[in-house]
Amino acid sequence: MSVSINNIFNYSRPLPEPFDTITNKKVKVSSIYGDGTASTLCATVIKAVHAVCRCMNGSGEGAVGVIDHRSVAEYKSSMGPDAYHLVVYDSSSGAVTASVYDKNTEVFENYVLHSSGRDGAAVMMALMPALQGDDEFQENLEQYYDQFNSGYPDMAKATECMAMLCDNAYRRIKDPACPAHIKVGVDKSGNLVRISQAHLDSGAFAPTSVMAGEFTIFAKTGPATIKKAVSLVEHEDFVGKYELHKRTLNTVEESLVPKLPEWYIIPQEVVDICRHAQATTGKSMQMRNFLLRGPAGTGKTMGAKAIASGLHLPYMKYTCSAGTEIFDFVGMIFPDSDSASTGDAQLDREKETLKSMGGVNYANVSKLMGLPDLDDMDYDPSGVYQALTGTENASATSQDCMRIVLDKVTEKVRALSRRDEASKSSGQTYSYVETDFIKALKNGYVIEIQEPSTIVQPGVLVGLNSLLEQSGAITLPTGEIIERHPDAVVVVTTNISYEGCRGMNQSVLRMSLVRDVELPEPEVMVQRAMSVTGATDEYQVSQMVQVVNDMAEYCRKNSITDGSYGMRSLIDWIISAEITGDVYHSALYTVISKATADEMDREALISTVLEPIFAPPRKRAAV
Repeated sequence: MSVSINNIFNYSRPLPEPFDTITNKKVKVSSIYGDGTASTLCATVIKAVHAVCRCMNGSGEGAVGVIDHRSVAEYKSSMGPDAYHLVVYDSSSGAVTASVYDKNTEVFENYVLHSSGRDGAAVMMALMPALQGDDEFQENLEQYYDQFNSGYPDMAKATECMAMLCDNAYRRIKDPACPAHIKVGVDKSGNLVRISQAHLDSGAFAPTSVMAGEFTIFAKTGPATIKKAVSLVEHEDFVGKYELHKRTLNTVEESLVPKLPEWYIIPQEVVDICRHAQATTGKSMQMRNFLLRGPAGTGKTMGAKAIASGLHLPYMKYTCSAGTEIFDFVGMIFPDSDSASTGDAQLDREKETLKSMGGVNYANVSKLMGLPDLDDMDYDPSGVYQALTGTENASATSQDCMRIVLDKVTEKVRALSRRDEASKSSGQTYSYVETDFIKALKNGYVIEIQEPSTIVQPGVLVGLNSLLEQSGAITLPTGEIIERHPDAVVVVTTNISYEGCRGMNQSVLRMSLVRDVELPEPEVMVQRAMSVTGATDEYQVSQMVQVVNDMAEYCRKNSITDGSYGMRSLIDWIISAEITGDVYHSALYTVISKATADEMDREALISTVLEPIFAPPRKRAAV
């Protein structure tokens, strides 16, 4: 079937707002596929673009999406509250199927695309996925969308963009020789093959992905909103831009300054902390102690690292546990056994390795043994527990894992401290082992204190009050008095909803700034997840983000605190779904399984949160 271009592009129809006052439809711009002179504004294209823009920003009803090589559109007509135009376009054959549909009465009418019939805006809307495959069209659509959302601050720019869209669509549809030609089969009569109730009942035209809006007739796709994150902080505008003083770091210190991954979207909480730290530098009351508080998976530790990156300072951390004592912060004196043999060749080699790493301390011994850190324990406590013990325990918590890790590290330190009888001497020397906490405060680094609310002994953090003061000092076990470096920044990260966590000791609440960290905005999560995973279906990812956010809300309301949810689980879910092709079942073994170990709670999450958005796949009947 050949295309009747006048049926699709009827230039006699009046232009809609904001172009209704324009006297000359000719605009002196031209598509790369045009004649290089001018473009003509077309009401059909304008109305279709506006329909898509309203779907994208959520201000209007309707939707547009794709099914393999076909695209579908639910165009909201202005003829009544329940009036829609339904269109299916086949890009391989150019066939267009359409009907006028009343959502209330479920009555279908023929769709006639003609100067005396419908204007074709619904058909043009269904062509949008094919039109957007062209760089010129997509670029001008994005620029026009910005103008549309902002109320047309630059009407001349908006007019030029729209004229380019009209000319691009016209040239590509009209000219079969165009390198970006779009085949459309509409004859002179304009009568289109009708969509029927049987089509809707069978789900034959249900979209597999959605470009904009929410389908309510072809399918029930849910209210996921697709929009771009606004006011994002670019890495080049943040990293190293908040230095407190001009400092030259040595090679080792420079290696400790965190490098932010490209996908990481910098939270506003992090920017605010860096701004406060920099703005108060040199004042009598410098802001150097900060608290990041929030649920698991919200990126608190990554936020602490980002703070160090913004300040261009080395980053260190200390992870608290129920048994943490004051000496875990300030250090202890140990028998000097570096030069003596343990009597075991393997242990002696490990001692030499630890010496090159900076000495025998918790972090170095844990790293040498390849033990998991707190991030691993938060993310998958049952998996870490099994890896540590060889025993399955679905109800294991991060605190259970931490106790095992501490026991393993303590046992290794004792073994390393043994001295071979042949190497013992009558005298004994002792050495002070400096902690990363003291090292950071003394040298002006960023130190993160993770989960101090797990500490049982109430006086432990009270003993650090003098160091938490900007001009504070503390006497070390050696008798040396340590004064806090003016650039030293303390970032406390805690999750009061974790099992094992308690109300924060009042000594820790003496913070310069307290920020509650929640999951990022949905549009930020979509962008971050797509950047990390390489996923391209923005609508599906946005639905997955909605599930994760709904899950977080459900867990909070129902006091489900034995698991984790957030960006890490979301990313695993997306990757798994890409591998299996089954979004529903991938959710069961990524986000649902990690949210709680309780079987009844998992069933509730599945029925209340997951299935309303991702229904389980239907089982095919046996033949």
